[in-house]
Amino acid sequence: MLAVFLIALFGLVIIGAPIAFSLVGTGFFMMFTQSLSRPSAWSFFALAQKFVNGTDSVPLLAIPFFMIAGEIMTRGGISRRIVDFAYSVLGRFKGGLGYVGILASMIFAGVSGSAVADTTAVGSMMLPIMEGAGYDKAKSAGIICAAGCIGPIIPPSTQMIFYGVCAEVSVSALFLGGIVPGILIGIGLMVAWFFHVRKRNYPVGPKTNLLSIFRAAKEAFFAICLPAFIILCITTGIATATETAALAVLYALIVSGFVYREFKFKEWPHLMCNAMKSTAVMMFVVGSAQVAAYMVTTCAIPQLLAKVILSMTNSPVTFMLLVNLLLILVGCVMDSGPAIMILTPILLPIAKSFGLDPVYFGVVMVANLCIGLATPPVGNVLYCAVSLSKVKLADLIKASLPFVGVMYLVLLGITLFPELILFVPNHLG
Repeated sequence: MLAVFLIALFGLVIIGAPIAFSLVGTGFFMMFTQSLSRPSAWSFFALAQKFVNGTDSVPLLAIPFFMIAGEIMTRGGISRRIVDFAYSVLGRFKGGLGYVGILASMIFAGVSGSAVADTTAVGSMMLPIMEGAGYDKAKSAGIICAAGCIGPIIPPSTQMIFYGVCAEVSVSALFLGGIVPGILIGIGLMVAWFFHVRKRNYPVGPKTNLLSIFRAAKEAFFAICLPAFIILCITTGIATATETAALAVLYALIVSGFVYREFKFKEWPHLMCNAMKSTAVMMFVVGSAQVAAYMVTTCAIPQLLAKVILSMTNSPVTFMLLVNLLLILVGCVMDSGPAIMILTPILLPIAKSFGLDPVYFGVVMVANLCIGLATPPVGNVLYCAVSLSKVKLADLIKASLPFVGVMYLVLLGITLFPELILFVPNHLG
């Protein structure tokens, strides 16, 4: 059955079937194979029921709300003010625009929950400015591309919602667990950018004083407070992750429409239409993944793999290193959302048998697969950056390799030291 699962899934993907149809087809082929020896296993009703039940989850409601909040931020001037604030703080350093792009991505990640939205919002503003200032075009796109991967790691995160639903783990705890890893990745990218600009003759931005920084912070105050508002709601227990997402939409709407007065309410129908289309696609994938996950569980594949892995090692560290290697390979050929929905039912029971915390395991999985968004051939963030920067894909991949390497070093750090993930949820959750 494991062979049927792998052959069906990757066979359908290779021939170009959409991922949702590949997942449903995999579940169908597994049930058909199982029914050859046990006819009672054949049940279309069971597959349909699992598809519907997979999307019938309150935490999943947070996804469209966070998407809407991100759209409002971009259209309502909030994203621009975040970039302006970041420039006032870091623009004066040599190659400062790269640091600005990283910091702006980290702040914007606190609202969008999406790597593509993060890359698009920051890249559309930063890349033309960096090109005009004489920065290397491919390297500029590479650092923005890498920084965009922080989007689903710093809370909120659509990928962590997917994992929380599959693993039946608190989404709020997962959000809190992603704070330190996201910050560490941002710091690591800044260090990598420092060594890059040291050998380049990049311009130095105008020096700013505390007064100009204060003015920029004042202008962007409500924009910067939105990520803080989300984290505050989660840590204090004022609202669940889903309720916080709805409050984020209301907050972004008030700030963009009434405080900054840049969001035009005539854009609302178009915005909602885009959000509904994106949500429908996501929910279709989620339901399809639940069909495949149901058959994986029914066929006892997790127990089979657990026996194999336990026969190879009894070390949790070795297990996590093997899992990271597997996820790196999967991240190169599959988008993070479907990969989480498929692999969580398989890997999480094994992780629990090693005594690993589900929150720790989930954050490592999400971080790994989000870095995969910047790796070919299925790196959505890569293609987004190519579209924004107009550079060749091969040049962008080459330019982004050092930054991707730094992110994997941070991933190794949080894998070996679980307290980096668990400190915040254990003490503030």
